[in-house]
Amino acid sequence: MLVVLDTIAATRAAIQERRSVGTIGFVPTMGALHAGHASLIQHARRDCGTVVVSIFVNPLQFDRPDDLDRYPRSLEGDLDVCQRHAVNVVFAPPVAEMYPRPMEMGVEVGRLADHLCGRYRPGHFKGVATVVLKLLEIVQPDLAYFGEKDAQQLAVVRRLVTDFNVPVRIVPVPTVREPDGLALSSRNLRLSAGERQLAPRLYAALQRAAASVEEGAANGAEIARDAARLIPADDRLRLEYLELVDPDDFQPVTHVTRPVIAAGALWVGQTRLIDNVRCVPPNENGPPEGGHYS
Repeated sequence: MLVVLDTIAATRAAIQERRSVGTIGFVPTMGALHAGHASLIQHARRDCGTVVVSIFVNPLQFDRPDDLDRYPRSLEGDLDVCQRHAVNVVFAPPVAEMYPRPMEMGVEVGRLADHLCGRYRPGHFKGVATVVLKLLEIVQPDLAYFGEKDAQQLAVVRRLVTDFNVPVRIVPVPTVREPDGLALSSRNLRLSAGERQLAPRLYAALQRAAASVEEGAANGAEIARDAARLIPADDRLRLEYLELVDPDDFQPVTHVTRPVIAAGALWVGQTRLIDNVRCVPPNENGPPEGGHYS
């Protein structure tokens, strides 16, 4: 039976009662659950005796108030998804429960957040790292599941639990895509019909970068420029970035000698979409050290 709670104390108590059942798996979300979230839950359900999902739109990670206001919220639908996928506990706190007073402290992030989204969204990864640390302290799971679509976030979370000795194993889950390649995202709900037709161009560009690397191209800047040409000239599209980065520290790669990540952010109308693909040079096998990337 699904238990839905909105206080930290009640959530801790409910999870404590279930620790004897076996491993605690945790899926942190901001709601508006879709098939990508369902995949995270399914992985947790496969591995764990108890599955906990948090639903919390975290204001600390939004750099623009209008983006926070427009973020989709659909608790009733989210709970239906959780029910259908046999989630045991949902923690859905109000903002006042998570932040009863203004935060005086937060988690500072370093080089992992210098580029890509960190460059264009000031304070975003500090907000992500801060709320993830709070949630991990509240739930105290054995395993926590994060999607590879947010590759930079995944890297930040992994470094967070390492640097702060948090006793949890971070489990990456592959990106779930629409048939035309568009990565599933809660933000996709904002796209108009015309914008939805344009949105897969980001994935197409990233695929071009991956193909270039697989064919032996090695100049990171040239690969990125060539890939960016697949974004059509359209007033509804604005490419924020498309870069090749190291999968360990997310610093730009000038010369490709081992697997890298091609990552991009594309504005489609008023909606910002992100995506990434793994790029493997010839004669390289296996995932980059530290994890699997889509």
